[in-house]
Amino acid sequence: MRKLENGELQRKSIVDFKAADKTPIIIVLDDIRSLNNIGSVFRTADAFLIEKIYLCGITATPPNKEIHKTALGATETVDWEHHSDVVSVIQNLKNDGVKVYAIEQVEKAIFLQDFEIDTTKKYALVFGNEVFGVNQNAIANCDGTIEIPQLGTKHSLNIAVSAGIVVWDLFKKMRY
Repeated sequence: MRKLENGELQRKSIVDFKAADKTPIIIVLDDIRSLNNIGSVFRTADAFLIEKIYLCGITATPPNKEIHKTALGATETVDWEHHSDVVSVIQNLKNDGVKVYAIEQVEKAIFLQDFEIDTTKKYALVFGNEVFGVNQNAIANCDGTIEIPQLGTKHSLNIAVSAGIVVWDLFKKMRY
């Protein structure tokens, strides 16, 4: 086996990315403190042709050199908006027919492996603060919650890791 050169990977240009049909997933980041986490989520969103990212509350916005360090240019490809209030974003998405799910550990959460996709729907995934998770008011306004099963001694994952796991799982269910 030979490692592929960058030129062989057939990556899209920014113009091609903007024009491409997007995966019907929207990411909502609420009160994310780490600029590296924000950049990593942008990079994941680029990799899977995610439609948009909403940055809410204290979540920092591009341009920012710390976000750029991990996003590696994905802030130029993935559409994004900043809003101060995550609940209004959730309500607007729901009013547009988007199914909104918080990624959180709550009573009656659907485990990720059991979450079924309706390929006629668009989904928004709400990820919360690194310490406090998705706030209760946001959870109450979502259509439901999805939980990533965890079997070890820790009961949480890094936000960027969680986003990668959930986006990949939904992407796989939608496309394959």
